Amino acid sequence: MFAEAKSILEERESLGGEGSFVSLMLSYNGSTWLNTAITSIYMVGNRVNVKFSSKGSTLSALTESIYKPIFGDAIRFSRERGKDFLERALKDADISSLVVFGSDDTVLPYEQAVRLSGKKLIFEGPGQDPFIVFADADLTLAMNDLVSAKFYYSGQTCVAPKRIFIHRSIYDEFLQEFRARVRALVVGAPEDGRTDVSPVASSLAVTRIREQLADGVQKGAKIVQGGEIVGNLIYPTIVRDATDAMLGMQEEVFGPVAFTTPFDTKDEVVARAKKHKYGLRAALFGGKEAEEAAKELAGERYCHPVPEYTFGKFGTIALNQRRSESWRGALVTKPVGGYGYSGWIWETVDGSFRIKQGPKLLSIETSI
Repeated sequence: MFAEAKSILEERESLGGEGSFVSLMLSYNGSTWLNTAITSIYMVGNRVNVKFSSKGSTLSALTESIYKPIFGDAIRFSRERGKDFLERALKDADISSLVVFGSDDTVLPYEQAVRLSGKKLIFEGPGQDPFIVFADADLTLAMNDLVSAKFYYSGQTCVAPKRIFIHRSIYDEFLQEFRARVRALVVGAPEDGRTDVSPVASSLAVTRIREQLADGVQKGAKIVQGGEIVGNLIYPTIVRDATDAMLGMQEEVFGPVAFTTPFDTKDEVVARAKKHKYGLRAALFGGKEAEEAAKELAGERYCHPVPEYTFGKFGTIALNQRRSESWRGALVTKPVGGYGYSGWIWETVDGSFRIKQGPKLLSIETSI
């Protein structure tokens, strides 16, 4: 993957010049992509300050022990509070830019400080991704992708399917199979190699999911599988007959809970998919109508200046593809990122502040 990036990156140099740093703040739901984020910034000549989430302190220590003998002081690990890390990065003249993975609610208040600093901030945020299955879809393909993508890492990924739209003519049939597949998932300790779903890392995520489930039931949805929560262990859960007025369709659901809803027409489902503050990724399964819907939801191929935050477009579109296929090369050769409050770049160019949105490569955006 990195070899493929050579032709894209070999002539590029660090954005801030030799010896400058990029400050990288990572979210707690990290896996192997954390290393990809760090090294993609490093390989264009940047030195990197890395801040793991406090929930990932053990992973941070492990990563530092691996990196230190290889990279020395070129990649440094911070144990500051997130707020202190960001504020110091904005003031430090040796830091050219900031890359933040996290919550839009956390980062949006820093816009004025970024404007005043003149620095570049690249934000990668949440998703409430639509997963759309038309009546003529390959249901085996769609089901396999839904189960693996929804419950991978116990649902703690921003690109997991969150709003699951199924054509009404196949809704009951699809849910019956979905329930059977979810019942077969193994719930247990993360140390056990057989485990599919384990406790989530964030108590806040648990609180929000409790609220989302209660709100859904109060408004007419039905929990048809799971629903039990013990401490931070959320049993794999399926909700049927969700509506767009429910919290589980409006807020990011960061755990192993699937809110499903029927739809009748292409125009209806496109309009519902677009009506959201997040625009990270959309997955669609089906024939001609799915293809048409995909075109209507797609943003541009690479990030671009926008007059204001753009809603109703998605940075990644997967049409009849499993997530593993559509995500190949992510952060290295495949630009990723979204629209709305799912991600943006703040930068000052020739004295003028601007916003860019859409898929991006961290290597390109932290180099010249």
